[in-house]
Amino acid sequence: MSSLEERDVGVAAAPGSSSAGLGVGAVGAAVEAVAEVAAMQEELGIRREGPEPDPDEPPKKRVKVPEGESGKLEERLYSVLCCTVCLDLPKASVYQCTNGHLMCAGCFIHLLADSRLKEEQATCPNCRCEISKNLCCRNLAVEKAVSELPTECTFCLKQFPRSSLERHQKEECQDRVTQCKYKRIGCPWQGPFHELPAHESECSHPTKTGTELMGILGEMDQNHRRDMQLYNSIFSLLCYEKIGFTEVQFRPYRTDDFITRLYYETPRFTVLNQTWVLKARVNDSERNPNLSCKRTLSFQLILKSKVNSALECSFLLLKGPYDDVRIKPVIHHHSFSNDANETDYVPLPISDSVECNKLLAAKNINLRLFIFQVQK
Repeated sequence: MSSLEERDVGVAAAPGSSSAGLGVGAVGAAVEAVAEVAAMQEELGIRREGPEPDPDEPPKKRVKVPEGESGKLEERLYSVLCCTVCLDLPKASVYQCTNGHLMCAGCFIHLLADSRLKEEQATCPNCRCEISKNLCCRNLAVEKAVSELPTECTFCLKQFPRSSLERHQKEECQDRVTQCKYKRIGCPWQGPFHELPAHESECSHPTKTGTELMGILGEMDQNHRRDMQLYNSIFSLLCYEKIGFTEVQFRPYRTDDFITRLYYETPRFTVLNQTWVLKARVNDSERNPNLSCKRTLSFQLILKSKVNSALECSFLLLKGPYDDVRIKPVIHHHSFSNDANETDYVPLPISDSVECNKLLAAKNINLRLFIFQVQK
């Protein structure tokens, strides 16, 4: 009798045992059945990976398999890697709070801007821990994982990794929307890229008369002159004898009203031997700018020095050397005197509300001011 059979016999003989009726023959039959099943699985090419599951393991330790067909891997990753604010997959940078909750760059900046307007500490929408540019960090692993997830091209409806989708839609997709090469002379056609050669071979605009083309070229020249007017004005200002510029830092403050309002002000600075101050406000000091989706900044230039005669100046604000905010240069003019030492509030020429949120989310707003004194 083998050692296995001896152990089984010993178990069978034990008083009070539940296996009292188990004999040597039954054990041998069970061993043979297991061997036959293993041989059958080997013949069918079935291989088990890892250790066999323990039948006595408690149910709570077993992995629960969902009923029906399990979801795709990318669908499960979508719910794991999505932004906790907008519940969408991030398109650019990904930030995380100290507890690891993810936020896309747009939502993160928007939360910081809202907290600045409300004079509150920004918090994570999931765990309510404090968030700021110093406390939060980027999650590069999530950014790379999201860039490799498949997404659908809006034109051809094929699946591509997110990292290559933009290049595909701009350069490779045969169904991407494109325009006729004769658009500049008035052709309004738009259609899929694969239909472009057929259209251009039949387009009637190349056969337009000279009179028709001159009208189109006149409109193009008018738009070009409007664009060049700003640059010509700047070049003219650069010919002035007295030109000054400085880096200015707008710092946030609150009014003393019952319902406080956010405003910005720079420390005093000296340009062209005069002392100046810049002030800025959000949405022209409306009551609750945090409830508005559209946000703007406006500023005014204040002369703090006393002058003997009127000081006629031109000035403009540009982005600072270390900021990435996009500002379109706009030239403003004002004649400063002791009675008129403040300009009206003029819009800060930023492109959209997203750029405004970037400025509001920053600790301070750093810009560059140019002042040109007009010689009489």
